[in-house]
Amino acid sequence: MTFQQINYALTIADVGSMNKAAEKLFISQPTLSSSIKELENELEITIFIRNSKGVSLTPEGSDFLSNARQVYQQYQLLKDRYVSKEDLTKTFSVSTQHYSFATKAFVETVKHYDTAKYQLAIRETKTMHVIEDVGNSRSEIGILYLSSFNRKYLSKLFDSYDVVFHHLTECNAYVYIYKDHPLAKKESISFFELLDYPCLSFEQGSVDSMYLAEEILGDSEYRRTIKTNDRATMLNLMVGLNAYTLCSGIICEELNGSDYLAIPYQADESNPNSIMEIGYLTKRHSILSDIGMEYINQLRKYLANEKNKLSDQ
Repeated sequence: MTFQQINYALTIADVGSMNKAAEKLFISQPTLSSSIKELENELEITIFIRNSKGVSLTPEGSDFLSNARQVYQQYQLLKDRYVSKEDLTKTFSVSTQHYSFATKAFVETVKHYDTAKYQLAIRETKTMHVIEDVGNSRSEIGILYLSSFNRKYLSKLFDSYDVVFHHLTECNAYVYIYKDHPLAKKESISFFELLDYPCLSFEQGSVDSMYLAEEILGDSEYRRTIKTNDRATMLNLMVGLNAYTLCSGIICEELNGSDYLAIPYQADESNPNSIMEIGYLTKRHSILSDIGMEYINQLRKYLANEKNKLSDQ
């Protein structure tokens, strides 16, 4: 098995076609097919199933390429740093739950790098996709939270995707509402005070498990709920419907605007508070790139500043 064969296989998986992959790699289609066949024979697995529409991955092929992509990316990092003398385009991607602070840290990170030399991406997405993206090496870093409610469930997913969770900060639950909401002037808000208002949550797709919810206190029984799939729509629903969501309290006003408030959640015996442990995922045994380390530094800096603001309130 060679790095060239791994690159060939990854390219085929990315474009979904032998012919398109051959064009992208500047080799003939028979040469590419022969190389992949040799790789499959050596590994004693079938990586691709050929059909009239192109190719699709077998379960064994998907598992192999998930690991191979990680190895190849580390090889590219070493090659770029120690061997290549050319200014090659590098990649950096982050997948995150819908957090404005994750986007803010991304913005501050990108300011330190020449965007002409990088292919950059940040994806606000479903919880399961955050884990899958890091596990499949589509993203170098994933941002999400753990709590006493979801920790056991998500930890099993982390193990199955061979990813590791790293601590960033901890915070209590806050109620996030529009400034003109009837409860906006309160110093804290209880669960019972929220019953007459719609609770907003991010849609989690077909695997819509309550353990994948992005909102803290996901095990509580909410009388009125509305699901959405993006942050801008959620903010609009807060304005139009006096709706609310539950969050970490760490909100970037620069990106979300100053018309929204994070008010402490007031716990009671029946509806206790819960600690959100916000952190980031990486592929197990992976090495963060320089830009990846800068992103984590920007995250830590921003979260520390915002936590200090919350404690001063």
